[in-house]
Amino acid sequence: MFYKLISKHAREKFLGANVSESQREQHKKRSVRVIKGDTVRIVRGEYAGIEGKVEKVNTERSTLSIEGVQREKIRGGNVKVQIHASNVQIITLNTEDDYRMKSKEKEKEKVKVKEKKEKVKKGKEIKKEPTKKKELVKVGST
Repeated sequence: MFYKLISKHAREKFLGANVSESQREQHKKRSVRVIKGDTVRIVRGEYAGIEGKVEKVNTERSTLSIEGVQREKIRGGNVKVQIHASNVQIITLNTEDDYRMKSKEKEKEKVKVKEKKEKVKKGKEIKKEPTKKKELVKVGST
């Protein structure tokens, strides 16, 4: 109910989940926003230990529908159980998402720039490649 009082961009922060240790080393991230297609492990609650792919993300309530997590109704039939994003751990990231991977490339570039600045501070000079001057060609009128 109070979820609607919070703006959409602020609700995005509630969808973060920590990343497994093997993925932390690979992606250099401790926590990431959960998206459809990520494989997660439920860490807390009744369904702890179950792993599955995220089928649906509810940004309004910060909950996830995970493949294989269902509850049986009293009158018969099964219902997907909504798990809060803070109760899961991301095992594998969905790398097909261009937006997510683009931000990862930007971070790599920032690290490279930072390393270059540190080398300059230590007194090591960075050799720059000689720039080629473009010659202007004048077209004569005949």
